[in-house]
Amino acid sequence: MALHWQIITGMVVGVLVGAIAVQFSWGPGIIIDFVKPFGSIFIDVLKMIAMPLIIASLIKGISDLQDISKLSILGKRTIGIYLITTVFAVTVGLSIVNVIQPGKTITEETREQLVAAYGADAERTQQLAAETRDAGPLQPLEDLFAENIFSAAADNGNMLQVIIVAIFFGIGLILLPNEKVKTVKHFFDGLNEVILKLIDLIMLAAPYGVGALLAALVVESPSVDIFVALLWYALCVVLGLAFMVGIFYPLVMKIFTGKSFSFFFKGISPAQLVAFSTSSSAATLPVTMERTEEHLGVDREVTSFVLPIGATINMDGTSLYQAIAAVFIAQAFGLELSIGAQLGIVITATLASIGSAAVPSAGMVMLVIVLAQAGIPEAGLALIFAVDRPLDMCRTVANVTGDATVSMLVAKSVDKLGDPKVKNWDDHYPSE
Repeated sequence: MALHWQIITGMVVGVLVGAIAVQFSWGPGIIIDFVKPFGSIFIDVLKMIAMPLIIASLIKGISDLQDISKLSILGKRTIGIYLITTVFAVTVGLSIVNVIQPGKTITEETREQLVAAYGADAERTQQLAAETRDAGPLQPLEDLFAENIFSAAADNGNMLQVIIVAIFFGIGLILLPNEKVKTVKHFFDGLNEVILKLIDLIMLAAPYGVGALLAALVVESPSVDIFVALLWYALCVVLGLAFMVGIFYPLVMKIFTGKSFSFFFKGISPAQLVAFSTSSSAATLPVTMERTEEHLGVDREVTSFVLPIGATINMDGTSLYQAIAAVFIAQAFGLELSIGAQLGIVITATLASIGSAAVPSAGMVMLVIVLAQAGIPEAGLALIFAVDRPLDMCRTVANVTGDATVSMLVAKSVDKLGDPKVKNWDDHYPSE
């Protein structure tokens, strides 16, 4: 069975097991205690491999450029395209939420229930955001540079710091004569190959890991009554993300690369499914890189540079969600946002998405900054906590799909887009 079908089967089984478990008083406890840990282990293993993958692939990719000018070209095109897609995603989100106006369907009773149930989570998120906001205007720039590379590499939240160090290291290898650094280059070449092989082995457990995660999600879901009250909000987010993933990205990819929709989705679908189950771009990064390089035909020189950066600064799904959530909360509290305020949301959501860590629910912290900028009550976070987890899963799919799309566009622009290296999934992921 092809990998994507294995993962889908695991997801379906996980949902069914969770649905059956909630019918018994002892069922949720069994899932939480004996099933969810296997999903957590799967995420932990992916996160474990993400940091060494970034270090090895970035250093190898940059050192292989052999010319600083090539690095400059890749950097400008990568950042430029990422910013364009992010601004477009925010605009899509604002358009949908202003047309559907989901916040006006929230009743006063439901609002009070949600604030009571999730008020504590909202307060913790506000505190984290306040620390970020009070740190100073140039704190994000200061945070790009690590005091200690080893402590930075120990935390996936510091991924940008590690990327900066890896870029500097790669530049150093470019500037030195090849005979002096060939041993170092060979080391990182070998390290990169070992990590890619480890990813292949980890993906054998993907169907079981995602099944365990979804079973736990089902038993931990909020009550049906509250979920129905938030259905219109969730619908807006899913509609926007579906447009980005199902129409915008593949259409842009087809226009600029000439590849078909089926080619694109067949190549990237396993990474999308892993992104959906883990809610983490960082955890999905190893799979995204493997699929993009071997199944979409993007040269390793491009994937090793574009995708690690994309996993940290290209959060199209997150920025779209932040725009919808901000306007939804404003509508729920009866606030009317001017055109100027919504333009401010476009700018703030774009910048906030760049600063979001590539880990589950990090966008919620950045959302506080978006709300504060627009003058929207931050206590409104409690209104959306109930459905944040499943929506986080969906927006991570958009983030990963956007990363893969941009890598193809950049590769095409520098003539580094070729044929897939793996023709058959069954050859790459042999059955036991």
